[in-house]
Amino acid sequence: STTLLLDELTPRSLGALIALYEHRVFVSGALWGINSFDQWGVELGKVLCNDLLPRLSSGDVAGLDGSTAGLMQRLRR
Repeated sequence: STTLLLDELTPRSLGALIALYEHRVFVSGALWGINSFDQWGVELGKVLCNDLLPRLSSGDVAGLDGSTAGLMQRLRR
């Protein structure tokens, strides 16, 4: 697991983040011999995101693991 925190989101930092994650996903898939861009995990990510988005507004972190709760609190600052 990797967590990157930025004080400011700029076009350059956003581009760097996208490139970092695209590269990470591609290389992992190549090493494991799978197509990283055609996985059921993408659908799971969408489901999980739909649960977390309302919590950003409400600030409710009940039932979340410590790492996710901490990141949610950081995002609300």
